[in-house]
Amino acid sequence: MSASIIAVTNQKGGVGKTTTAAALLASLSRRGARVLGVDMDPQGSLGFSLGLDIEQCATCYEVFRGDMEPADAIAAAESCDLLPANILLAGAELEFNRPGREFMLKTALSKVEERYDYIIVDTPPALNLLTVNAYVASDSLIIPMAPEVLSLLGVSQIKETIESVREYYNPHLKVLGILLNRYNPRLNLNREVLELAGQIARQLDTVVFETKIRTSVSVAEAPAHGQSVVDYAPSAKPAQDFEQLCDQIADARFPRREKKGGR
Repeated sequence: MSASIIAVTNQKGGVGKTTTAAALLASLSRRGARVLGVDMDPQGSLGFSLGLDIEQCATCYEVFRGDMEPADAIAAAESCDLLPANILLAGAELEFNRPGREFMLKTALSKVEERYDYIIVDTPPALNLLTVNAYVASDSLIIPMAPEVLSLLGVSQIKETIESVREYYNPHLKVLGILLNRYNPRLNLNREVLELAGQIARQLDTVVFETKIRTSVSVAEAPAHGQSVVDYAPSAKPAQDFEQLCDQIADARFPRREKKGGR
């Protein structure tokens, strides 16, 4: 069975894409899944957040240039394998102008996906060539958003890109759901945003995930320790929420394992 490839996407920054990708990688790994994280953001946040020195390791840039095989560019982090990125990827739109450039990531992953059960792709905060590559290569999308109106605007703009990718490159792409990060049900704005998110979800023929990710200082602290929040503070509310999200995504194949002690 080939890997299930999920892209975490929203062209607005600061909505928790990297936090979500890292948490899913850690949670899936804890359940015994073989997982690969792929960073398509030139900022390299996913690799950095999981403890890699992104300036000193091979990245997907070398793979896309044809200088390196995907298997040779994959690095080992604490909880998963990673195909990292760094600032070299920032010029992709201009540098990679050959025919078929939308399939660079799909081609690369086809060479390694049999090794994994899940591949989680972190995308840049833009609807550009790198994001399109992620959509073309993926089976499904998760759209994180913060409980604020500007975040909602970003989600609605994704619809056109998804429809274009479906029409020309990947007709089977589906949206698993919209994920609300930093959610506080006691705030009026959060409740209003939830209602608006539901309307956008219907436009995308998807749902707002029942699980909402609550806020905690542990989310901000975890990257400094080279860990996802799930590994850094497993008893924190966001970590528990991400485990519930993983239940919804992967429980049939990889149910939670019984806890063995813990922090």
